Amino acid sequence: MSQNTEDLSAACHCGTVRFRLRLTGGFASIRRCTCSYCRMRGAIAVSAGLQDIGFEAGEDNLTLYQFNTGTAKHYFCKTCGIYTHHQRRSNTDQYGVNVACIEGVSPFDFREVPVSDGIRHPSDNGGKARLAGILRFDPD
Repeated sequence: MSQNTEDLSAACHCGTVRFRLRLTGGFASIRRCTCSYCRMRGAIAVSAGLQDIGFEAGEDNLTLYQFNTGTAKHYFCKTCGIYTHHQRRSNTDQYGVNVACIEGVSPFDFREVPVSDGIRHPSDNGGKARLAGILRFDPD
């Protein structure tokens, strides 16, 4: 793993898949996406380089899902079904990591989360990333 930020621990819901990671740009990289798949998945992702994730256990318990162009690789725990991470289509040198899998972190820790326009994906749009909106959480 490279030296981007502090070492973080992460795991799926059942704990079978456990890994350590370093985020690229810390939690400033949080985002959601409007593509057909991400709309249904609903996770908030943060960025980590491919070299910045190291599995401690359960890597063999991950299952892979790919669709459309087959470029992005979405990984899930076979036991509990939780999405842990995916290799990005927009930047194949990065993983998007489910922020809810990171120890001590909740998606509700973030009041505002940028939402990327995945319907008009940068890989289909001349490389131009577009913001589709902001997801807000306003706790009582």
